[in-house]
Amino acid sequence: MAAEANSSPPSIIPLIINGKEEVPASTFDVISPYTNQRCWATASASTQDAIRAVEAAEAAFPAWSQTKPTVRRDILLKAADILESRLIQNAEYMRIEMGADVGASQHFIVPLAIRMLRDIAGRITSICGSVPVVEEEGQSAIIYKEPMGVILGIVPWNAPYVFGVRSAACALAAGNTTILKSSELSPCSYWALARAFEDAGLPAGCLNLISCRPQDAPQVVNTMIEHPAVRKINFTGSTAVGRQIARSCGQNLKPCLMELGGKNSSIVCADANIETAVKGVLAGAYLNSGQICMATDRILVHSSIAPTFMEALKNALNSNLDPSSPPPTLVNVASKARVGRLISDALSGGAHLIHGSADQTSETQPEAGVRMAPVLLGGVREDMKVWQEEAFASLAACMVVDSDEEALRIANGSGYGLSASVFTEDLRKGLAMAKRIQSGAVHINSMTIHDEPALPHGGVKNSGWGRFNTAQGLEEFLVTKSVTWMD
Repeated sequence: MAAEANSSPPSIIPLIINGKEEVPASTFDVISPYTNQRCWATASASTQDAIRAVEAAEAAFPAWSQTKPTVRRDILLKAADILESRLIQNAEYMRIEMGADVGASQHFIVPLAIRMLRDIAGRITSICGSVPVVEEEGQSAIIYKEPMGVILGIVPWNAPYVFGVRSAACALAAGNTTILKSSELSPCSYWALARAFEDAGLPAGCLNLISCRPQDAPQVVNTMIEHPAVRKINFTGSTAVGRQIARSCGQNLKPCLMELGGKNSSIVCADANIETAVKGVLAGAYLNSGQICMATDRILVHSSIAPTFMEALKNALNSNLDPSSPPPTLVNVASKARVGRLISDALSGGAHLIHGSADQTSETQPEAGVRMAPVLLGGVREDMKVWQEEAFASLAACMVVDSDEEALRIANGSGYGLSASVFTEDLRKGLAMAKRIQSGAVHINSMTIHDEPALPHGGVKNSGWGRFNTAQGLEEFLVTKSVTWMD
């Protein structure tokens, strides 16, 4: 009950530096997309605050890096238990801040974060080096796996608990200390995550939490990247911002782990099970209002089954409509306006509506929130913006193809490569196509959205590099050191 009592947010969401909650003079409002009104205020860090957070992590590193693996494991497991005890409240924070529904927040994202944290904790005691046999007689060697130091994690708004666990817990598990720079759109969710670690007994300074106004973010982030104590940066977010962060990392010779945007394709082959494909495509396109980096943006359907598939798709979308329920929520008005432009551009270029309407993309009244009913487009071309740019909304587009070869060419034509799916009853063909798709993940007969602790997560091309989750996720935050000696 004590853990539950600590979960209520303060009136202003604070920074956490060296184990202490702080509210500086500068704050900013967080707007809930449910109402398009202020839900709470959040502390806005200065560059001086950011430097203090790095210095706190630097001071905490020597002791934490020497902490026994079982001690680190137990703290992370206790944090997972605390998150689980506060699951309903934490999911509500996420819904208020970013407009997620109960299914996405309470039954998908928060539980997934808890499972990930337990999985990471369980891998801590398996971190070990090796003893190679070297060439010279009378000489021996050992390979150590050591923590890197201070890790800066820059995390987005759309799945805060998952991204916070990936960024902070992997670094902490490997013996590093960390600073989380939270999204300005979901700071309370990240505060709740950080409090779980604090309440689990994580020593002060090991996890520091920074938030700031969007206009201050470049200066605050670059200040931390440039600090000599910061040894690695991990970033999850858009490709555009990722380019800026990678440029700063390169200038400062800092390694970075990038999980960037996606423009994910579902290929529906001629021999696909229609019911399975429809279910997978719709779930992949519209879960969490399509605001997931792995969401299905592009649907490639073989011409021989296109009429049957499209009809089944329309029937499924219509049967899922509940006139008494409001449409799905988008994170803010700017996102809705951007998606509206993508739809208008496609329709003016010759695309047509398979489902939904263009009218509902107009601005809503503030009291109605930021909502957008699902839209599915047909007749799109490869040169259209809606086919090339990440939608990050309840929007998907269909294209009919005449062969699997054509589908593969178009799927690989995107600059992105995060996730894909293939629907076919021929597993051999599905595996062969999966090998040829340029993507960090390919899912046969299931949706493009798939994330679990046992699978490495990350992309190729413009979707980034490096991997979160599993042993690879821990390796990202370890240094390999070779030591030799004469016997």
